[in-house]
Amino acid sequence: MRARRLERSARRLLDRLHDQLGAGLVAAAAVPGLAAVVDQHAAAVRDILTAGVETGAAVAGSVLLAGYAQGVLDHVRERGGQLRVPTDAAGWVRADWFSMRLVAVCALARNLRPGHPVGSADGLPSLA
Repeated sequence: MRARRLERSARRLLDRLHDQLGAGLVAAAAVPGLAAVVDQHAAAVRDILTAGVETGAAVAGSVLLAGYAQGVLDHVRERGGQLRVPTDAAGWVRADWFSMRLVAVCALARNLRPGHPVGSADGLPSLA
């Protein structure tokens, strides 16, 4: 029961993040260099969550992604900043590290299968 609640809560956070930053995925689809940046960030996030989290194999991918995203958002706030969301493709090309990292989280979350742990073959999606 608790695992389902955690996963629902994680999915809500990821959905809100996508609502806020999903335009970055659209921009990345239109700008090849930006797509490469998103892919690199996504690969780094996937590596962190598959190799760098001790209990990652037992936790749903959405929960790990949401936790990671919340950590990035908390870091931005702790530094006294706000997440800057570009309004057009040119703005996304110049977007800061935090925004691009969270767009990568959105890219990974888009392809997650509910309930699958990161350590399984069906956990975090590959970028291929």
